[in-house]
Amino acid sequence: MAEVLINGYFHCRADINGIERYAHEITKRLDLLCVPGEIALLIPRDAAPPPYKNIEVIRYGKTGRHLLWQLCTTQFFLLTRGRRYTVLEFGNVCLPLAPGIVFLHDIYCKMFPEDFTTPRDKLARLYNCWQYRLIARRAKRIVTVSYFSRNQIARTYHVNPENISVIYSSWFHFKTIEPDYSIVRQFPVLSKPFFFSLGSLSKRKNIRWIIEYALKHPDDLFALSGNVAPTSKAEGLSAGKPPNVLLLGYLDDSKVKALMETCKAFILPSYYEGFGLTPLEALSCGAQIIVADAASLPEIYGKTAHYIDPYAIDVDLEELLYQPVEKPDDILAKYSYDTAAEQVYALIKEHLSLSKRPV
Repeated sequence: MAEVLINGYFHCRADINGIERYAHEITKRLDLLCVPGEIALLIPRDAAPPPYKNIEVIRYGKTGRHLLWQLCTTQFFLLTRGRRYTVLEFGNVCLPLAPGIVFLHDIYCKMFPEDFTTPRDKLARLYNCWQYRLIARRAKRIVTVSYFSRNQIARTYHVNPENISVIYSSWFHFKTIEPDYSIVRQFPVLSKPFFFSLGSLSKRKNIRWIIEYALKHPDDLFALSGNVAPTSKAEGLSAGKPPNVLLLGYLDDSKVKALMETCKAFILPSYYEGFGLTPLEALSCGAQIIVADAASLPEIYGKTAHYIDPYAIDVDLEELLYQPVEKPDDILAKYSYDTAAEQVYALIKEHLSLSKRPV
């Protein structure tokens, strides 16, 4: 029987975010690396995973809210199974009674309490901060996606940095996506030069920077895609927006790729990111990128990006784009799901080897 159990919460949602995409991509590659009987994946009975060759698929319970599945259903399965697994968690959750290898992508809720103002926001923050502390204290191994996040987790929760592994994310899923240029026909204004930004419309994504910049530069056009986050909603949208800011709502990857290929530049003014994947996707499409000089972004993008101050709009984006940057070839080659999966598999093998040593 398998020794490692992947919490398959990421099969509970049709629309996936960056963390869930990472979980899907790494799991598919772990299937090619592991041997039968080594890794199992726990998923809802009605989920439809891709065909796995070596990973054992265990169907249990029904699809529900992904958080309930991630935390409660998996924990109940382990308590009633009658045997021990090493649990691999991709999504910022540590099971209280079955801590394992846990990905903690960032600690945003801890670092920016002022972003959570409504009762719902504050409840979400309390839960996440509880999980951060639980992971720091009980996880068998912590994995994160940047050295920025590793150092911040270590300082904040007094964890030895050597006990936190850094395994980067990747853009390789974008290789297989065909761009859908119908989005330009749907919004004819996009036939003009425009800046593009993508992500949930939460405060840390700092859409307010774009709104304020657009007010001062009415001749520049900005297209924003993304759902309004359930917590910490972006400021600057509820009171209306400038006419040169176009809200596109949620777009599928094919339309996003089309906009990344045709935009003047992709812009991410976030003041906090554990990794910040979308500019990497944009680089793979040949776009110039403008990102905040904050958090993990300088670490990830080095000299391939144009940088802005996330707290000041006293910059001219047109002039900024004339400044030379390095070609993205080395950056794009560096961030690979294949490499990440090999590193995750090595951690699994190391942990299993240590657990079998005689005391």
